[in-house]
Amino acid sequence: MTAQSPSPASVSQGAGAAAVRASSPAFRSQDRALSRQVVVRRLLALDEAGKLETVHVRIAAQSAGVSLRTVWRWLALARESGRMDPVPRRSAFTFPDALWTRLSEAGGNVAALHRWMADHVDEVLPALGRDVLPSLATLHLAVRREHSQGRVLPVTRPRYARVDPAGYDRALAELALPGTVDEAGQAIADPAPNNGTENNGTASTTPFTDSGVRLYVPGAHAVSTRQLGEVAEALAHTIAARGIVCVYGDPGHGKTVAVHQALCLLPRRTPVHRALVAVKPALPQLRAALLTAFGLPVKALTSRTDAADRALIDALQAPGVLVVDDVQRIAAPELDYLRLLVDAPTTQTSLVLCGAGAERTLARAPALASRVLTWQQVPRLEPAQVPGVLRLFHPLWDFATDADLLYADETCAQGNFRTWAKITSHAYAALSRRPATTADRALLTGACSRLGPITP
Repeated sequence: MTAQSPSPASVSQGAGAAAVRASSPAFRSQDRALSRQVVVRRLLALDEAGKLETVHVRIAAQSAGVSLRTVWRWLALARESGRMDPVPRRSAFTFPDALWTRLSEAGGNVAALHRWMADHVDEVLPALGRDVLPSLATLHLAVRREHSQGRVLPVTRPRYARVDPAGYDRALAELALPGTVDEAGQAIADPAPNNGTENNGTASTTPFTDSGVRLYVPGAHAVSTRQLGEVAEALAHTIAARGIVCVYGDPGHGKTVAVHQALCLLPRRTPVHRALVAVKPALPQLRAALLTAFGLPVKALTSRTDAADRALIDALQAPGVLVVDDVQRIAAPELDYLRLLVDAPTTQTSLVLCGAGAERTLARAPALASRVLTWQQVPRLEPAQVPGVLRLFHPLWDFATDADLLYADETCAQGNFRTWAKITSHAYAALSRRPATTADRALLTGACSRLGPITP
């Protein structure tokens, strides 16, 4: 029985497979390591015999496929350590869950984490499985690598000291400093100044917060409520994940103010773009609103659809936040255009959709709704919150009893903050006309009667 000779096809296939193996990175790395061991061993033998010359090193470098300097470095390392093979590199530093949690508690401050690790060396090194602590630069590189791989740092806001939010809000309200943001992350928006004129008891121009929301009465403040804290936490998580968040709730519950204050708690280097959309905007109008939000030339790009779309996609490449308020005004086809923009592979900007009935609007655009990472509802004020929140909102409620405030909330306001702002405006005007009166149930009843018929 004679052995069959291999066919030309099988020979060519075997040669091709060998060529593929030889060209693979793993094969080249293994072959180079083997060549290094052989080359270093032969050159050391010639060196011990006193016969080593530069021509030997040059031939060895050509055979190993490396430079002449590399072979000389191999020889120097072999003489010092006696190793023929390369020294294995230390694996890249990765954050264990406990250390990542500690970084979150430090507000994402890598330097603070490094100082804590230096103070707890005996506890940290066994958990890391290392003999020395990583440097601060290594920690920064590891954090950037974790972020690039999609790991989210659950930090709601940077904090430098743990301060009671209610006490800080009260202190800032008493100081009445305009535009104050405390270190605990609680922001108080004071009314606009009255241009140097003293308040003589009459209502001046209607003040605004930075977000353009009317507070209806001088001396009122935007209060950091529990609802605002929940919105801030949801926005911080979604923005860290470069995702989409939908903030919804009934009219007057404070969605826009909550979003604005939550965005003020972000690091200052985070750019925020706000798109002002019209009622039922057509696609060109929506595109123009987005171009305006990013500061792009609207007139030059309005009639150039492709150029405008490319400009928006390029603008969305930078990390930041795009806020679209009153999203219930936008129809489903235009929402789908918004989805196409954020679906671009290069998009790094987070999208904040806000509005009364926004959840129902997005239900008519299921493709965009399926991409929403966080759904955050802003509910009405709970009855237990009303007295404390109102006294922070305006000092005229400091002398009102809890029973009177809860009665007005049950019969009229029903936890709606916008309604309470209107009641405060009318109560402030009544007290200005009759300074001798007090904030009692009669004053509340008169203020509520100006709001129109109350439907059960």
